[in-house]
Amino acid sequence: MLEGMLERMWDRDEELARHGFRVATFATALAQHLDAGTEMIDRLRIAAMIHDIGKLRLDPRIIAKPGPLDEAEWSEMRMHPEHGFEMVQNYVHPDIGGILLAHHERFDGAGYPFRRAGTEIPRGARILLVADAFDAMTSERPYQAAMPVPFALDELSDNSGSQFDPNVVDAMLDLASGGQLRLVRASSLTT
Repeated sequence: MLEGMLERMWDRDEELARHGFRVATFATALAQHLDAGTEMIDRLRIAAMIHDIGKLRLDPRIIAKPGPLDEAEWSEMRMHPEHGFEMVQNYVHPDIGGILLAHHERFDGAGYPFRRAGTEIPRGARILLVADAFDAMTSERPYQAAMPVPFALDELSDNSGSQFDPNVVDAMLDLASGGQLRLVRASSLTT
């Protein structure tokens, strides 16, 4: 079933699928650094690969829009975690579905879809959010050029405790300071 989901993503939006694989590489490295355990790492890797599958239900013009989204478009975009959960809930482990559903929840409770905060958010979703944001900032997007890695790390650090779990941001910064992030990033770009 996972293969079918990934094929749908590749067929509909190749960059969306590539993003999922890059995010899975970062999320796996973060989870390993945080000693998350083999089961969680495996489930997180799968969730990261398909975390944006709910975007397949959105208007493709919204996904590819080169400028800022208007409020109606943002309302639709904010539905993708719920769409993704609905699409996979009967085919994946509940932990994977829970990560998909919560991957845009913010540590301070200002995220979506349920405005969960802190440890109410599954740990895998908190890891995924950092990996997802890092890849989004350091990759070319229709609406922005790729940012330099140091800038992306500063953004993560500046939003630690508000948008992001401080422990996960610290792990990302540890990976960067130890040179491991460069290796993880290089391996993610070959996907």
